[in-house]
Amino acid sequence: MKNRVKKHLPNAITCANLFSGCVGIVLAFKGELVAAAYAIFLSAIFDFFDGLASRVLKSFSGIGKDLDSLADMVSFGVLPAVIMYQIFLQAPQIAQISGWLNFIAFLIPVFSALRLAKFNVDTRQAENFIGLPTPANAILIASFPMIIEHHDRFYEPFLSNPYALPIFVIVMCTLLVLEMPMMSLKFKNSDFNQNIYRYLLLLFSAILILFFKFAAVPVIILIYVILSIIQFKFANEPMVGVAQKETKIHR
Repeated sequence: MKNRVKKHLPNAITCANLFSGCVGIVLAFKGELVAAAYAIFLSAIFDFFDGLASRVLKSFSGIGKDLDSLADMVSFGVLPAVIMYQIFLQAPQIAQISGWLNFIAFLIPVFSALRLAKFNVDTRQAENFIGLPTPANAILIASFPMIIEHHDRFYEPFLSNPYALPIFVIVMCTLLVLEMPMMSLKFKNSDFNQNIYRYLLLLFSAILILFFKFAAVPVIILIYVILSIIQFKFANEPMVGVAQKETKIHR
C-alpha cells in the first residue's frame, strides 16, 4: 500500500495541476478573469509540489514526465492564452484595428507547446533553463486581471493599448523559445556565492510583493530576466547537465 502511494502521489498532484487549469479555462471564458488567474497560481503550486514529491519519494517514471508536460500545456499554455484573449476583448480599440487581432493571444499555447516539447528532448537544461519557463510566462499574464481589478494607473494605459498588447504577446512567445539561458530557483546548497542571483531575486520579489502586491509581478519577471542575463553573460556560469522537465527530473 505504501509503495503504491509513493508511486502515484506525484502523478496525482500533477493531475490536480491539470484539473485546476481546466477549471481556470472555464472561468476565463465566462469572464471571471480574477478567479481564472488564481487557478494559474494554484496550478503553479501543484507544479512545484509534484516535482518535490517525486524527488523526496524517489518516484520517477516516463509517464510522469509526459503527464507533467501535458498538464503544463493546459495550465500554463491554454489558460493564460484565454485570459489574454479576454483582455483583448476588453480593449475595444483592438476591434477598431482588426477583429482578428484578438486571436494573436493563441500564439501563447503554440509557443508554450514548442517550449515544452523542446525541453523534453533538450540535454542542456538540468539546473537552469534555456528560454523563459512556461510557468513564469503564465504567472505574468495571471497578474494582469488582478492589476485591472485594482485599476492600477501605472499599467492601465498598457493593458488597454491596442498596439502594446499584441507586441507583448509576440515578445513573450519569443522569450519562450529563445536560445537564452535562464536561471532556475533550484538550490543545490545554501552557499551564498553560488546562489547569489537566486537570493537577489527572492529578496527583490519579497520586497516588491510586500509593497505592490500583484502589480509587482511584471517587474519581478523583468528582474528575473535581467539577473539571468547577468548571471550567464557576465558571470560566465556554464549550462550543465540533463533534465526532462522544468521543475522536476525524469518523473
